[in-house]
Amino acid sequence: MKSKSLLAALAAPLIAGLAFSVCATTASAADSAGGQMSIVVGADTTFPPFETEVNGKVSGFDIDMISAIAKAEGMTITLKTMPFNGIIPSLQAGSIDAAVAGITIKKSRMQSVDFSNAYYKSGLSVLVKSDSKIKSFADLKGHVVATKKATSSVDYMTAHGINPEYIKQFQDIDTAYQALATGGVDAVVFDNPVNVNFKTSHPGMKVVGDLLTGEYYGIAVSKKNPALAGKINDGLAKIKKSGEYHQLFVKYFGGDVSGAVNGVMKPADVAITD
Repeated sequence: MKSKSLLAALAAPLIAGLAFSVCATTASAADSAGGQMSIVVGADTTFPPFETEVNGKVSGFDIDMISAIAKAEGMTITLKTMPFNGIIPSLQAGSIDAAVAGITIKKSRMQSVDFSNAYYKSGLSVLVKSDSKIKSFADLKGHVVATKKATSSVDYMTAHGINPEYIKQFQDIDTAYQALATGGVDAVVFDNPVNVNFKTSHPGMKVVGDLLTGEYYGIAVSKKNPALAGKINDGLAKIKKSGEYHQLFVKYFGGDVSGAVNGVMKPADVAITD
């Protein structure tokens, strides 16, 4: 993935009936023609298979999911791409209404933004080269470890004894993986589904040890639009009932539903402490 942030999003609809256009600077407005709500959704496209950008096309689990939710609720979307660490400030400023980026529901983030109900259960894992002697997180001390900037993986490592001087933070996870492949770092600590996705497509890599955390992803929503989280939750419930939610796991995880959230998991009940 490219490390630079994209300034405009693909204008083609990913799901029939949804309008994706170039990024806008104002958020939620009603369509004067039919009274349909239009919302601006931020996305970090360096988080495959949840969000990615290839040859100018933005796609992924999260993109298809928010599109299906919006369609179910009669909303249209403008997609605005940005670095992960710009998402919370953009929501606070009101330049976007919601955001999808595999965002872990955290108590600290809930002070700045609202969240939908959880839609994916994840956890952190350790990725190393196949010939590495590192067997678990406990073996990382004294080794240089890469991850993505401003993510929960940084918080976890510093809270569990990894010297910050040994943590290399990159703007996007692909650059962290490149550092591992070229020997610039000894391991990558990041979200397990993304580590597994990379390992599957890159021979010579392996995930070691147990999952380090149990954390849930939610759709972040601006506190300037308090009713939107409710509409998103309603849409999420609808796509679960219709089977569209399950089909996303077939499409992006080969049918592995270990990360599926079948019931209603409210953000306050699953938020992790930094």
